[in-house]
Amino acid sequence: MMINNIPSSIFILLLLTTLVDTTYLINQTCNNASMDDPNIDYNFCITAFRSAPSSLDANLTLLGLISINLVKHDVNSTTFLIKTLLENTKVDNCTKEELQDCLQLYSNSVPTISEAARDYRAKRFDVANVKVSSIMDASNTCEDGFEDVGVTSPLTKQNNDTFQLSAIALSIMNMLS
Repeated sequence: MMINNIPSSIFILLLLTTLVDTTYLINQTCNNASMDDPNIDYNFCITAFRSAPSSLDANLTLLGLISINLVKHDVNSTTFLIKTLLENTKVDNCTKEELQDCLQLYSNSVPTISEAARDYRAKRFDVANVKVSSIMDASNTCEDGFEDVGVTSPLTKQNNDTFQLSAIALSIMNMLS
């Protein structure tokens, strides 16, 4: 069988080589990121990129943009979850007050991550870095708020995910600078 005048065995070999190369790039990127930053878990990084099909044929620059888009998705999902939790009548008032603070932090992060993506595409990595760092800080501030008033955070996983995804994006920007 021939595919555009390429024997199928060569076509399959080329396809597998491409997949191995991109898998290697993701593995190497996550390895470098986790070695440089103790806040980045290698397996989390790999799983995050595997959740984005476009990462399978990405170069490092595109992986950076994908990581920013993963932060954007996470920020939007967390904002929705916070709104849902605030509607729950079983949530105590102290937790609701902290959720309101977190809603403000995450709502402010929505336009910030979009701006960071624009800056990243324009190769203004220093400006994008500041914006992604602010989102990272917002996730910490949200989590710390619950701890400060002595209530269990219902957003620990989301805050940790936002923090790590932001750290991955920052690490890739650092690799590109």
